[in-house]
Amino acid sequence: MKTPAAKKRVVLLGATGSIGENTLRVLAAHRDKLELVGIAARSNWQKLAATAAGFGVRHVGVFEETAFAEAKKSGAFPAGTRLVGGLAGLIELAQLPEADLVLVAVVGTKGLEPALAALGAGKDLALASKEILVLAGKFVMAAAKKHGAKLLPVDSEHNAVFQCLEGHPQAGVRRIVLTASGGAFRDWPTERLAHVTPADATKHPNWSMGPKITVDSATLANKGLELIEAQWLFDLRPEQCTAVLHPQSIVHCLVEFTDGAMLAQLSPPSMTFPIQHALRSTPPARPASNRPSISRNCSGSSSARSMNRASRCSPWRAPRCAPAASLRRCLTQVTRSPSRLSLKDAFPFLRFRGSSSRLSAPSRILNPPTSPLSWLRTPTPGAPPSPISSALPVNLYLS
Repeated sequence: MKTPAAKKRVVLLGATGSIGENTLRVLAAHRDKLELVGIAARSNWQKLAATAAGFGVRHVGVFEETAFAEAKKSGAFPAGTRLVGGLAGLIELAQLPEADLVLVAVVGTKGLEPALAALGAGKDLALASKEILVLAGKFVMAAAKKHGAKLLPVDSEHNAVFQCLEGHPQAGVRRIVLTASGGAFRDWPTERLAHVTPADATKHPNWSMGPKITVDSATLANKGLELIEAQWLFDLRPEQCTAVLHPQSIVHCLVEFTDGAMLAQLSPPSMTFPIQHALRSTPPARPASNRPSISRNCSGSSSARSMNRASRCSPWRAPRCAPAASLRRCLTQVTRSPSRLSLKDAFPFLRFRGSSSRLSAPSRILNPPTSPLSWLRTPTPGAPPSPISSALPVNLYLS
């Protein structure tokens, strides 16, 4: 009699946001192959308690101090649940001895230390937080290589590239093309943008996502981050990474090889597809799914347009082949501003065009630090600013 294969045990950091909720759908559909052993969120302990009960999770993390205290007093968690708090709690969950894979869906930079901790413990890392590679791609890739861990992209475009490159040597890649939906304002005339509201910015035509990434999609800043992320993930030069506007969000990438052939990856605009591929990346890599296919989702029409570098998107004002450190600074600053200030009605949308021209000016490139965490520390008074730390978000984005 054949012994049943062991379940892959998963830790999910950022369990109550849009990526987290889609991950839970995938886990629920594959309970025979996947087991959830740890979860964490910024403050929504009520959702965590429901998830812990529904999936039998014994290890739970709550980042915010007040919410952590409330969770401990609530009595809402199943008996035997172990609660941990703060950044130390996230790091502890990322290193759980019983875990095989850690999915980091923490929005922003606070997922960096847990991600490095997971890789250091030899865990495979499924990465949905693009800011981690933009901030510290050099160190994350080095850690994965050092400890023999797999780095599995969850972002739809990067997961699509990952699938297209399977079985192909990196040296045979001429370029990759990431697709962009164009966001909420892709067809709006410029004069109408002067009256944009936060509610408008968070209405994505294709995807159901969290507020930060939805606003970043509207400004196209998100695509700038993704181009930098792709360079680290696939060891590509800046000029090998391009983007095209594809309003239908059916084609997620194109990969052109040195012989002139191209491969594309297509799927409906649902994050369950890349998440399922990342979680089930070991054979069988193509498990059956009851999700609607393209034939039931797509009208049959598909189109693409060139990216207008003079558009409202601030990253595209930066030189196409700008030095990585300069571009990182520009994009980290840009993605910090639109999502926060727009949603608070404190910053007119078109003001990003003026600020972007200043941000895209060449900045001083310093020698990279020896540790990725040094980018997160407070700079010494009087010292020149690092190209990263001066632009880092201050608050935690953890759904």
